[in-house]
Amino acid sequence: MLKQEVYGRPLVYLDNGATTQKPLPVIECIRNFHSFKNSSIHRGIHFYSERATEEFENARKTVQQFIHAEKSSEIIFTSGTTSSVNGLAWSFGERFIRPGDEIIISEMEHHSNIVPWQMLCERKGSVLKVLPFNDDGILEIDRLDALINNRTRLISVMHISNTLGTINPIRTIIEKAHENDIPVLIDAAQSVQHIAIDVQQLDCDFLVFSGHKIYGPTGIGVLYAKEKWLHELPPFQGGGEMVDVVTFQKTTYTEPPVKFEAGTPNYIGAIGLAEALKYVTSTGLSGILQHENALLDYGFQQLSQLDFVKLYGQASDKSSILSFNLRDIHYYDAGMIIDKMGIAVRTGTHCAQPVMQHYGISGTIRASLGMYNTKEEIDNLVGAIKKVRDMFV
Repeated sequence: MLKQEVYGRPLVYLDNGATTQKPLPVIECIRNFHSFKNSSIHRGIHFYSERATEEFENARKTVQQFIHAEKSSEIIFTSGTTSSVNGLAWSFGERFIRPGDEIIISEMEHHSNIVPWQMLCERKGSVLKVLPFNDDGILEIDRLDALINNRTRLISVMHISNTLGTINPIRTIIEKAHENDIPVLIDAAQSVQHIAIDVQQLDCDFLVFSGHKIYGPTGIGVLYAKEKWLHELPPFQGGGEMVDVVTFQKTTYTEPPVKFEAGTPNYIGAIGLAEALKYVTSTGLSGILQHENALLDYGFQQLSQLDFVKLYGQASDKSSILSFNLRDIHYYDAGMIIDKMGIAVRTGTHCAQPVMQHYGISGTIRASLGMYNTKEEIDNLVGAIKKVRDMFV
């Protein structure tokens, strides 16, 4: 993919925040499983079913090790971050949310960490509160204490902003929440591929991420939850596998994690995700982070020198995202021209309309970085931006 040409120019892929390209070992792992190993898991006693089951459960252990969960049973496979948040919102809401209860999110959240909680609040008559950020793209963390009260039931916040690149102070948020016996969900969709995560050290109650943003396949994601929650929460889907005894009078459920994995799961996706995590681990997250930070600093420096470029997200602690607009040029027009020069960037609201509302804009151009990007590609982007400006002068 990265060796392709677009309109006769080498592809510069800067849309990693949307999805990442897949390493050959991941592609080969999936192809090999489809070709030689495919069989439905858990319910079969024959050779291939048992082997597929073993690889699926080993994939769960790989995820456990990657985020340093205490037990593999704390890893629930879903179809992605959005599915994880929606499932938790339904399950947590059914068990713990009553009219007048409150949930806190931040102003910079992705729609997938806004809309499910709004739906819950509408269903339950509860209240959604918002922790704001300042114009530099930094959460106003000193205002969190005032938002927390005895009706606060959950805080849900993203680790890294998909629009601003801000790395949020999740340790502080978790500590403040736990001082008041409030559980915390961390949306790690934009962080797990950049920063080493230890859920035990963070002490978060829940954490979610998607496979396709960490060099794995689409249609697979993770919901991590502390074991105590998995025993207290009801399942958010019903069907095969997640049951213990089914009668027409009553159904009882099996133990976590299967309790939350109704139906035939995306077992090949889970195995592909595990292969991606192994690839990232062998490459070295610390080295990936160092490389990406160097690219980010270089790109920020180069774009800051262009007086017709407005950059959004000025936090000193940030990662992988360059979000900007060009003066008097619509981001969509600019994005189309940049594309014609072989550079893939994303334009629009990035599923974060409240962020755009904060700045009084309708959208931005976003260049998001991955482990395979280079300074030369940043130079190509800067050259394309200058070309756009020259065409509109």
